Amino acid sequence: MNEVRKLINITDLSTGEIDHLMDLADDIMADPTKYQDACAHKILATLFFEPSTRTRLSFTSAMMSLGGQVLGFADAKSSSATKGETVSDTVIMAGCYADIIAMRHPKEGAPIAAARKTTVPLINAGDGGHFHPTQTLTDLLTIHRKLGSFDNFTIGLCGDLMFGRTVHSLIEALLRYENVKFILISPPELRLPEYMKEKMNRSGAEWHEYTKLEDAIPELDVLYMTRVQKERFFNEEDYVRLKDSYILDREKLEDAKKNMIIMHPLPRVNEIAVEVDDDPRACYFYQAKCGRYVRMALILYFLGIN
Repeated sequence: MNEVRKLINITDLSTGEIDHLMDLADDIMADPTKYQDACAHKILATLFFEPSTRTRLSFTSAMMSLGGQVLGFADAKSSSATKGETVSDTVIMAGCYADIIAMRHPKEGAPIAAARKTTVPLINAGDGGHFHPTQTLTDLLTIHRKLGSFDNFTIGLCGDLMFGRTVHSLIEALLRYENVKFILISPPELRLPEYMKEKMNRSGAEWHEYTKLEDAIPELDVLYMTRVQKERFFNEEDYVRLKDSYILDREKLEDAKKNMIIMHPLPRVNEIAVEVDDDPRACYFYQAKCGRYVRMALILYFLGIN
């Protein structure tokens, strides 16, 4: 009997598997009709204990685009968690009704507990400030299609690097490739956690910290903006003080490379001015589109269909 596949952290996938998913997503984007019935009679359960728009809709769109069906809940209040049911029991129950599960939870590590009990493939759709591997696959597909390689470029990660699970997962992924230089741009209070810096040091990656976006932007091939996440703060005062730390506008882009790409996991608040949307370097809505196709590829792969 084959082991049930689980994706908790992006490092659960080998670089070879990531390459396969990129190629499969490319093929789906080129000819989506070829895959429109690939998951006919299959069911995806979306167990979202934390609110989400892009990730949940992206998973739903992905499964429906493959001819499958979706069931689940979009808020813990809509589940038996309100009655005291454990995450593990919820996952076991969902496995009785679905062929694959995508789960989001506000508590770091919750998908690890779920993975121990699941009887069907399980995908972590984000756990607290910990990991968000399918956003990372979305980010990687965007970089793959825009730069053509995961090697030899400089990426600036800007904003909330302390609580930003998308940032942590993307760094984990890119540490396995050659000559990727990391520029960390944040206020002192939201710097990348020490354990992530230790991982970069162990891998031999080059990285530098900045507090001003203007100082870093000229050397970047990729600028990855993030919002300051209100839901991760313990008090309103700290959030208000830091929420407008970085705002990307046309003026700041004057010193950027002409072929730099601008990414953002979304939702944005005001860290990217609307005027930037018309800049040819803006890729964040394209990035959201990539999320649908790479999740289609992941579902097919985890179900053993492709």
